[in-house]
Amino acid sequence: MKKILIVGGGMGGTILANNLARRLRKELDNGDVKLTMLSASDQHMYQPGLLYVAFGKVMPDELYRDQASLLEPGIEFHVDPVASFNLDGNQVATASGKTYDYDYIAIATGSQAKPDNIPGLMENCNHVYTEEAALKTWEALSSFEGGKVAVVTGVPHKCPMVPLEVTFMMHDYFQERGLLDKVQLHYTYPIGRLHSLVNVGKWAQKEFDRLGITYETLFNMKEVDGDKKQVHSEEGTTVDYDLLIGIPPHKGMETIEDNELGTSGWIPTDRATLNVEGHENAFVLGDTTNLPISKAGSTAHYEAEVVGENLAAMVKKGRRVRDYDGKVFCFIEAGKDRATFASFNYTTPPDPQPPTETVHWFKLAYNKLYWNSVRGLL
Repeated sequence: MKKILIVGGGMGGTILANNLARRLRKELDNGDVKLTMLSASDQHMYQPGLLYVAFGKVMPDELYRDQASLLEPGIEFHVDPVASFNLDGNQVATASGKTYDYDYIAIATGSQAKPDNIPGLMENCNHVYTEEAALKTWEALSSFEGGKVAVVTGVPHKCPMVPLEVTFMMHDYFQERGLLDKVQLHYTYPIGRLHSLVNVGKWAQKEFDRLGITYETLFNMKEVDGDKKQVHSEEGTTVDYDLLIGIPPHKGMETIEDNELGTSGWIPTDRATLNVEGHENAFVLGDTTNLPISKAGSTAHYEAEVVGENLAAMVKKGRRVRDYDGKVFCFIEAGKDRATFASFNYTTPPDPQPPTETVHWFKLAYNKLYWNSVRGLL
């Protein structure tokens, strides 16, 4: 019997598990393959929906499903997070003290926002990366009556379009409340343009200029002074604020770093095969990789499809059949019920088109279709 172990029940792990369950249905039914998922939670959350919670457009309970309900028959599911990895011995140990042997392992433990990594940021900023934070942001936005709103961005962070999206959505939000003439939106970014992707940055600059949103680049957060309501940068500059919206830096999960699998929780990953470097039977996907591409849901989705196809082929034929090309697809909410998107891979950069209402409604539809997507049906 071949044992496949999936560590992590987020988007990447769930799509991979369902993909494998369908590709290996005969082998699962015959007892030739055992497919196991270990997760830290019995709940699955649609994380991009937190952006809409922050604006009162979605209630938090709409973002959750029971994880077991999303899995194909034949997948053995346990809420028992992995505490230690022995990749050389093909074994993991869990928080409950159990051990699991495997022939193949896929690690998709995700990432987490770490506002506490920047002095003063956690105590003074609002963000959209946890349910609690998104609700706090909604409260802050709904009670704000005017002044300077600063958007500050830490790196690396997941959902690469969030700094832009939250800025555009605040512009609309304050306009709808009749406060736009009393609000100054000021956007900062750590490198010398408004986004890590060149063409996205150029597109955003034109949109910001049109809307009167001010911005500055080469602003890397050093610390936040909540008493003076100031953010200081590593470059020696300062931004004042009345309301602070932060995009916290992210790290991988502690179990990855604790087991010395990678720095800051990112596992060294082969960009084509998605193998853990040095381990042909171990794979990484989603935010857990150290690949220099966007940490986004679509990244995890496309990687899961590649790993699923390859793992099934390795079980059946003993070899891989395809490489991952770095494909990513990100919607970008652009305000006024308009959106565009960025589609790119390792070799082809994105080329965002003018925002349209059609793309906006397609993104809202995807928020509902996500539950089919995570089942691997889209």
